[in-house]
Amino acid sequence: MADEEWSLADFEIGKVIGEGKFGKVYLAREKQSGYVVALKVIFKEKLKKYRFHAHLRREIEIQHSLDHPNVLRLFAWFHDQTRIFLVLEYAARGELYKMLKSLHHFSEKRVATYVASLASALVYCHKKHVIHRDIKPENLLLDVDGRLKIADFGWAAELQAHVKRQTMCGTIDYLAPEMVEKKAHDQSVDNWTLGILCYEFLYGFPPFEAEDQHDTFRRILKVDVVFPSSPYISPEAKHLISKLLVKDSSKRLSPQKILTHPWIVENADPSGCCKQ
Repeated sequence: MADEEWSLADFEIGKVIGEGKFGKVYLAREKQSGYVVALKVIFKEKLKKYRFHAHLRREIEIQHSLDHPNVLRLFAWFHDQTRIFLVLEYAARGELYKMLKSLHHFSEKRVATYVASLASALVYCHKKHVIHRDIKPENLLLDVDGRLKIADFGWAAELQAHVKRQTMCGTIDYLAPEMVEKKAHDQSVDNWTLGILCYEFLYGFPPFEAEDQHDTFRRILKVDVVFPSSPYISPEAKHLISKLLVKDSSKRLSPQKILTHPWIVENADPSGCCKQ
């Protein structure tokens, strides 16, 4: 969809459903079809202030090119004199982060379903040479059926064969060791993050969390993983985590192999939906 095909007049605007650094996200309905979407409004003045134009352009190009059940769709974009509008898939159940904070931790079946959904999305993204680099609960949304969607491709990058990236980006608790050491990295940083998320979903907090940032970095570099005695977590789930949280990036379990891991095969819902 080219930007000139759409304007704000094509939509009925509803309530605010999200807010970020550059603007707000509104519930909206496309007038002609009645289709409900999320309309992200970004102010050009703020983009200019933070010199984020190129960053946003890359985000739009990458997310618009992706079409997978576990990746939030970017249907179209358009702009006026002061604002840029992104027409996004509406995820009715909102951020996974809020659900995790409410429930404190998830069951193994729910975690296996979410991890399988993430692995499936990463198989797709990595085949298209896209790495996300900032997968965390705040960037994971749930649709009306409880299906997980990866959102916010602000730190995503396109990775050509045998070429690594240099930018240190993402969120501290989820950084892979090679990023902490400011070394070149590839798609395996996403695989590391799946290990972090699997742990966090099961226990309610990320594995290397510490009061001081330097302590978090130290624990990441040592791969200092501690499995608490409560809640009880099966050995199979711990085995998967231990195969993902590996300092040598070349030895981390790939998304394809995550999908065939016995714990995932036994526990994940094949539909990818968690309605309860």
